[in-house]
Amino acid sequence: MMNEINLRLILVCGKTCDFLFDSSFSASDVAQYVFDHWPDDWEEERVQSASLLKLIYHGRFLHGNVTLRGEL
Repeated sequence: MMNEINLRLILVCGKTCDFLFDSSFSASDVAQYVFDHWPDDWEEERVQSASLLKLIYHGRFLHGNVTLRGEL
């Protein structure tokens, strides 16, 4: 059984989009997925690289190989 986590991503401008991820995804996996599946209504805010995305989960910055499961 997959342990899925619903993440609501919020841009600085306030736009939001919900994504569903397996809890084994790393912060890098999440950033790359979001970059590769950038929402159409976020086009004006598109970044040049997944590495420019900063993830905050439960008040903590996530990066690299840190998994969502490890932050539950």
